[in-house]
Amino acid sequence: MEKYGAGSIVVSEYDPNWPALFEQECMRIRHALGSFVLVIEHMGSTAVPGLPSKPIVDLLVGVPSLEEAKEHCIEPFVALGYKYIPEYASWLPGELFFRKGPPGPWTHHVHLMEPSHPRWEARLVFRDYLRAHPEAARAYASVKRALAASSKDDIEAYRTGKDIFVEETTAKARAWRASLGRLQRAN
Repeated sequence: MEKYGAGSIVVSEYDPNWPALFEQECMRIRHALGSFVLVIEHMGSTAVPGLPSKPIVDLLVGVPSLEEAKEHCIEPFVALGYKYIPEYASWLPGELFFRKGPPGPWTHHVHLMEPSHPRWEARLVFRDYLRAHPEAARAYASVKRALAASSKDDIEAYRTGKDIFVEETTAKARAWRASLGRLQRAN
């Protein structure tokens, strides 16, 4: 069992400071990596206004080449206070994963990958759907709170417990985005 670094998993009420924390970290990462960074997106629950979350800001960092990122990005992230978690490669193939913060509670996660990776699109369409559909965000909050209570400090159980909701909602989000595209083309 992988334990959550801060003891029991806590889903906090939405903090309006999360977007500012994202922007601050985004600037630090851009400064450290320079032109190697293609794009940085705020993802995860802290990126959805009003959505309760574990208070960890998730950053999705796009790079032109994951192989080159292994050579060029690990040291700069370590210098920014992040810890590279290579053992997550089996859970998150096609990305480099970093954590920042004391050995719990963590404050930031970085998911570094090529924007062409299918998970890039999935994460952003899920985020955008929750932003546009408050009822889906409320349902997700309920799932997260129930899992936090039942998982205690088992972060893997918490993560995998969300999988069905995330997969089903991502499918709805893709259909929603496709319908928006059809509407735009029709106008």
